Parts: sequence; C-alpha cells; structure tokens
Amino acid sequence: MSKHTLIGGGTGFIGSHLAKHLIKNGYEVTVVSRMPGVKRITWHEIEKNGIPNNVNSVVNATGQNVLDPSRRWTAGFQQNVWNSRVNSSKTLANAIKASPQVVSFVNLCGVSLYRPSETKVYTEEDKGEVYDYMSRLSIAWEEAARGDDTSERDCKSAIVRTGAVVGRNGGLIKGIWLPFKLGLGGPMGSGEQIMPWIHMHDLCSLIQHIIEKRETGVFNGVAPEIVSNKVFSQIFAASLNRPCLFNVPEFVVKAIFGEERAALVLDGAKIQPKRTLSSGFQFKYPSVKSAVNEVIGK
Repeated sequence: MSKHTLIGGGTGFIGSHLAKHLIKNGYEVTVVSRMPGVKRITWHEIEKNGIPNNVNSVVNATGQNVLDPSRRWTAGFQQNVWNSRVNSSKTLANAIKASPQVVSFVNLCGVSLYRPSETKVYTEEDKGEVYDYMSRLSIAWEEAARGDDTSERDCKSAIVRTGAVVGRNGGLIKGIWLPFKLGLGGPMGSGEQIMPWIHMHDLCSLIQHIIEKRETGVFNGVAPEIVSNKVFSQIFAASLNRPCLFNVPEFVVKAIFGEERAALVLDGAKIQPKRTLSSGFQFKYPSVKSAVNEVIGK
C-alpha cells in the first residue's frame, strides 16, 4: 500500500519537520494550508471535496502559537487559539467519516488537561479535568478530534498529548536561545515547576510509529525523563557553556503573556509516556542532556 499522509498545519514548526521526516522515510506528503500550491490543499477544499482519494493517513498539527509574545492575550486572540485547534480537528474528523481509505488519523493535542500536582504522576489512563482556560481548550480539542462514535469506522484514530517540543528553528528553543547564548537565560518563576517535553525527532517518529502500527487511543508525547524548568534550564545553559544565574520573575512572565497563558510555563504536571513505551516505541532522545546536545550540534 502506498504511504500518503495529509498534514494539517504542515507549514508550522511541528508540521514542517514532520513532513520532512515522513518524506525521508518514503512517504508522499500533502499539506493543508490557507493558500493553494504544489502538494497543498486548502481547508476550503477539504470542507467542499473531502480527503483526497490517494491519502491513507491524516495528521493534524494545526494550532496558533499560544506563546507568541508579540500577541496580546485579548479575547480575539484567545478565539484564534481556540478555533485553530478545535475547528481544524472537527473539519478533519468530519471529512474522514466519508473517507474509508484513511486508516490512521493522528491528532496532536496538549498536556494542559493534567492538573499540576506534587505527588500525582499521570499516564494515558488519566482523562484529565477542566481547571483553567488551557485545560478547557485541551479537552475541547480532544473531543473535536474524536468526532462522533468511531467504533464502526475503518479509520484508526489516535491522540498524542505533546509536551514542549525541543527542536531547532522554532518552539521552545527559538524562544530561549538568545538570552541563554548571552549568558542571561534562566528558569521561569521559581523554576520548581515540572516541564513536560519531547524532542522533535521523537515526536515525528512517534507519529510515524502510530500510523504504521495503526495504533488507536491516547499516547503521551513526552520524554520519559521528568524534569523541572530549573533543571532543564541548567542543562541547556551548560550545553552552551553558559551560566544559569537569573530566574525570570513570575510577575514578569505574567506581564508578558497574561495570567492564563503564563500557566503554560509557570505550571506543569508530572507525566509518563506509559502507553507510548508499551506500544514498542523507543525514544532516541529520552534525556534532556541528549536532546539539547543534538539541538545545539554537540
């Protein structure tokens, strides 16, 4: 069977890396985009004509960057963040209903539905709960991705709950690279909060694993090593041969992002990829040290 994947959000940070990863591994890739082009299809075309007949797997990596410091946390921006995740998931889930050739649908969601706790370690068996804006979004996101009852459909639907993605040219590392390179980087707030994370290569490999094994259900897209924001910061600084001396005060983080967004970097839950590992998936970068060394080219 040919391997042809449709990627929602294929021009974004995760989506573009995933497209390159899949192409390198023998896949044909088409990207869902706002603008038409070669190997592209628009969201309007998906709504009107459905999933192309030659596509047999779909990945949704769509989502407005929540932690864009250039965007104020207004009601309009919150709506953009919500719609970009929930509406895209609904669109693809509905289109897949009429596409029996699609055998795998992987939707990337967040980990904010896990309420931070000093003692609880979450696995995929935990359903999560609503306790703030980001957790409410995470649960609505997953509900949209699941769509209606999928028990009678040929499509295998999976949800990957992803932590902060560690990779070059975007995401977490892009945001902290300059201050750390200048020797001015440090933990956010107290730094004691847990920071769920995953290396970009491992996230892309996990998605490929789910597609090829036709896995279904929830998978935690987080590395096995549980670390605090302080420990991550110290390891990253050491890899750059720089000090890690200055914490970014909590009030500064909240001033930049707003209180609801700031929770993404000031709070975090302990999460294990229990089901991910039991499915046979192996992490190439299971530790922060191995992950950041790869990113900086060591």
